[in-house]
Amino acid sequence: MNLSEEYYTLKGYSLLEGKKVTTAMEDYLEMLYRLNKENKLLRISQVAEYLHVKPSSASKMISNLKANGFVHFEKYGIITLTSAGLELGSYLLFRHDILHRFFCQINHSENELEQVEKVEHFIDFRTLLHIAELLEK
Repeated sequence: MNLSEEYYTLKGYSLLEGKKVTTAMEDYLEMLYRLNKENKLLRISQVAEYLHVKPSSASKMISNLKANGFVHFEKYGIITLTSAGLELGSYLLFRHDILHRFFCQINHSENELEQVEKVEHFIDFRTLLHIAELLEK
């Protein structure tokens, strides 16, 4: 095995995948989708509060999400998810919930939020589905 062809840095693997959505974008989309499911009005201030970031940081990220077609947003207005934002947000929340159930089960705990937040961005879809199948057994 030629090691130079097999191993990459984390960023290298992301580049190979052609990933355009960053981990931070995923965090925001997951939260936006979660709040949307609760029929809450989505405003920059609420998103910043829930994610424990500054409103200026949330505003910049919402602008990035808008530029990538995941949200509709006008300055000082309400944020709405596009169909692409809803689709990706649904998957991100599904991924989060599966991993949380899995870590709680194997660690015999009620809350594994920190661990989920640390690993959820790096697990692939196939592995996630296998974990979901395992949890159903």
